[in-house]
Amino acid sequence: MRGAMALNLRRFRKVRQLTQQALADAAGISRVAYRNIETGASEAKASTLNALAQALRVSVFDLLEEAPTMQSLRFRSLKSLTAQERAERDQIAVEVARWLRDYNELEDMLDQRIAYRLDEIDARGSSPEEVAATAREHLSSPGGPTRPDICGLLEQAGVKVRLSPSRMRAFFGLSVGPPDGGPAIAVNTAEEIPVERQIFTAAHELGHLLLHGDSYRTDRVDEDPLQEKEANRFAAHFLMPPGEFSAEWEKNRGLHWIDAVLRTKRQFGVSYKTVLRRLVEGGLADDRIYPHFVDAYATRYGKRLAYREEPEAPVTVTKGEEPVALEWVDFHEDRLSQLVHDALDKGLISIGRAAEILNVSLAMMRERISEWGLFGCPILKQ
Repeated sequence: MRGAMALNLRRFRKVRQLTQQALADAAGISRVAYRNIETGASEAKASTLNALAQALRVSVFDLLEEAPTMQSLRFRSLKSLTAQERAERDQIAVEVARWLRDYNELEDMLDQRIAYRLDEIDARGSSPEEVAATAREHLSSPGGPTRPDICGLLEQAGVKVRLSPSRMRAFFGLSVGPPDGGPAIAVNTAEEIPVERQIFTAAHELGHLLLHGDSYRTDRVDEDPLQEKEANRFAAHFLMPPGEFSAEWEKNRGLHWIDAVLRTKRQFGVSYKTVLRRLVEGGLADDRIYPHFVDAYATRYGKRLAYREEPEAPVTVTKGEEPVALEWVDFHEDRLSQLVHDALDKGLISIGRAAEILNVSLAMMRERISEWGLFGCPILKQ
C-alpha cells in the first residue's frame, strides 16, 4: 500500500502542478515529511492522508488504491510531453483501466457481455477505405441513416465507449485492445473540442483497432505518422462513404458552395474539413480550398473560423437552416448507465457503488435514480 500511495501522490501532484513544498504546506506538514511519504520511506497518518487528499481534490481511496495497468493501450502523442502532461496521460490511463474493470464486472454480473463482432474483419492487404466499407457493412443496417449513431453501433458490436472531458490539450482519444478487457475507445469530450471532432476521433480509433491491432503496446508513446494517416482515411470513409457523399453533393448542387459544404457536413456528422478533403480527393478542388473556404465563409456569414472551430448558426440565419454545429446529443453513449440501472434494480450494487462507477456524486446519483423512477422504474427504496 505504501508504494501505491507514493506513486499516486506523485502522479496527482504533477497533474495539479504542485511542488513538494506547496503540497506539504497545503497539508500542514513539513516538506521533509511529505518527501518521505512520496518516496515510500514512511507512512502517512490518517489525518495527514485526509489533508493530502483534500489538497489534491481526490478521495483517500484514490491515494491508497493500487493503480491498474494495461498492456494493450494505444495512447500516443506527436510531440514530447512535459512532466505534467506525462502525469495527466498516466492519470487518464488509470481512469480508463478502472472504467474498463467496472464495465466488465457489471457485464459479467448481469450476464450481459456483448461479443466483439468486428474481430472477423481481416485488414491484411486491404486499404483503409476498403476496411471502412467492410466495417460499415458489419455495423449498419440496410437502409439505415446516413449519419450513424456511432456510439450505439460500436457498443452493439462489443466495443466499449467512454466519453469524458479532459484538460489535456494533446489528447483527443485512445483505444484499448481485447487483452485488457476491450476493445474499447475513449474520447475527450472537453467543451472546446467540437462534437464533429469527437465523432471523428471515435471512428479514427476504430480504424486503429481494425488496421493496427499488432501495434497496441503501452510502452510505445510516439505516434506513427503513416498509421495516423491510415486511421484518418478509415474514419473519413467510414463516416462518409464515397457513394453516399457523391449523391449528397449532387443533391446540393443548386446551393452556394459554402452552404453545400455545410449541409453535407451536417448530413454525415463530420467536420467541414473532412468534406473539403473529399472534394480534393475527388479532383473537384485542390488544397487551396481550405483557406478559400475560411475567407468565403467569413464573407458570407460575417465570422472567421478559428483553427479547430466548426461553424455555428449566425444570428442572421433562421433556426433550422445551415450552418448549424452538432451538439452533445449527436454523440453520446448509454450502455454503462443502462448496466448500472439494471444492477441497481436487481440489488447487485449499492447506490454508492453506482455513483463511483458513473463518476458522479452521491447526490447526483440519487437524483438520477429519481429520474429513472419517473419512467416507471422505481429503484430507490429507502
